Amino acid sequence: MMTDPIADMLTRIRNAGNAGHRWADVPYSKLKVEVARLLKENHYVYDYKALNDGRHGLLRVYLKYHDGKPIIRHIARVSSPGRREYIGKDEIPRVRNGLGMAVLSTSMGLLSDRQARSEGVGGELMAVVW
Repeated sequence: MMTDPIADMLTRIRNAGNAGHRWADVPYSKLKVEVARLLKENHYVYDYKALNDGRHGLLRVYLKYHDGKPIIRHIARVSSPGRREYIGKDEIPRVRNGLGMAVLSTSMGLLSDRQARSEGVGGELMAVVW
């Protein structure tokens, strides 16, 4: 039984990047698709695709490299099921002084830190990427 599927997704992406794989496969869920969408919109991955594996479904995230090194240097879960991290609109962190990205779960859906600042909403700080 998996207690934190988002942390599992981030770990699979991190491990696949460090191993030099072209993609990472994770079990499908709508929330994971939204995380992959944010990663693609902010140019951390090439693309993502939902695949039918005959069971529950699979989300394939195509990784991006520059000079043989993965674009994603660091990807980590901040809020966890046992310890949720909620932040207000004025407390949204600037990851690596704006070079990184924070993923927030807000009342408007999953947003990057820049989008949440422009919309003026806070929420659960799910992950940070740089």
